[in-house]
Amino acid sequence: MHAVLPRKSSIGTTLVESVFDADAANFWLQKLNPLWSLNQALGKIVKKQSTAHDTVSLTLKTNSRFEKAQAGQHHPVIITHDGRRYERTYSLTQVDEQHVMLTVKKVNGGVVSTWLIDHAEVGDIVEFGQPYGDMLLPQDQSALVLLAAGSGITPMYSLTIEALKKDPKAQIHLMYWVKTEADVAFKVTFDQLAQQHANFKFEVMHTQTQPTDARLNESYLSEIENLAQSTVYVCGPSGFVSTAEQLFKAAKTFKSEAFSLSELVSDEVGFIEVTLTRSQKTVSIPKGQSILVGLEQQNIQPTHGCRMGICNKCACNKAQGATQNLVTGASNTEPGNLLKICVNSAQTDLVIDL
Repeated sequence: MHAVLPRKSSIGTTLVESVFDADAANFWLQKLNPLWSLNQALGKIVKKQSTAHDTVSLTLKTNSRFEKAQAGQHHPVIITHDGRRYERTYSLTQVDEQHVMLTVKKVNGGVVSTWLIDHAEVGDIVEFGQPYGDMLLPQDQSALVLLAAGSGITPMYSLTIEALKKDPKAQIHLMYWVKTEADVAFKVTFDQLAQQHANFKFEVMHTQTQPTDARLNESYLSEIENLAQSTVYVCGPSGFVSTAEQLFKAAKTFKSEAFSLSELVSDEVGFIEVTLTRSQKTVSIPKGQSILVGLEQQNIQPTHGCRMGICNKCACNKAQGATQNLVTGASNTEPGNLLKICVNSAQTDLVIDL
C-alpha cells in the first residue's frame, strides 16, 4: 500500500477521503506523524512539570485541527486508557501559536487526572474537543474580581494573563483558597505579576494551616472596592460557588463554574420515577443525586460531556416534574424548561425528552 501524505490543498484532502473513511485515514496518517488527522484535534505532550502538590502542567504541541479557546473557556480532553475513551473538561492556557498548557490536579479515584499525572509521558497524544464556556473577559472596562478554590485557579490564570496583556492597567483582584501553601499553583507567575502591576492584587487563603484563613464568607466583601461596578467570576467546588453566588449578588456581572458537585443536605429519601419519552422507558432513580448518575446506574447512557453544567451536552427538555440544582440549591417546577441532568437532582417524578 502506498502511503498517502496530508496536503494543505483541498485536492489532497479529497483524495485521502475518497480512498479511506476518516478512521482508517487517521490510522495510516498517524503512522507517519502522530499529530496528523483529517478531523481530530490532537496535542502531543512536549513538556511535563510539577507546579503544586498533586498538580502537573503539561505543554502540548497542537495540530491544525485544534481550535483555540478564549481565555476562561474549557476544552474537552479525551484520553484512551485500558482500551476505553474517557472525556473530562479542563481550562487550557495558550502558550504560543502551536502550544497550549494543560494543568491538572489529581482527583481521588479520577481516571483521567491520575493518568495525566502519574502515567502520561512526553510524546503521548491527547485528543481535544471544541472549546466552550462564557466566562470570558468583559467587553467593558469594569474591575475584575476572580475567586478560585483548588483547581478552579486554571481559568483564572488564563483570564489574568490575557487581561493584563490587553490592558496592563486593568483592575484585577484575585482571591485563591487552597489547603496548604504546597497546593498553590502558578505562585511564581502571580507573584511576579503583582510586583509588575500595582493594579493586580493577589491573595492566597490557606484553610488547613496554622493560622487558618477563613473560608469564603461575608467578611471578604469589605475587601472589594465598588462591587456594584465589578465583574465577579468564580470557579471551584459546588459549595464554594453556591456561597459566592449568595455573597456577590450586588456585582455588576456574576458568572460561576463548579468543577465538582456536593450532594445537598436533605432529609428526603427514596426513589422517583423518570419517564424517558424518546426511548419510551421508565426507571427509578434515587433522590439527592444527579439525574445523570441515576440514569447511568440503570445502564442508560445519556450524552454528556463536562459533568459540570457548562457544556450543555446533557441538556434536554423537561416536560413535567420538579428538580433541584446541585450547585445552587435552586428548585425548578416549571414544565418545558431546559434541564441539565448532570447538575440537577429529581424532587418528584419526571418526564424528560431523552
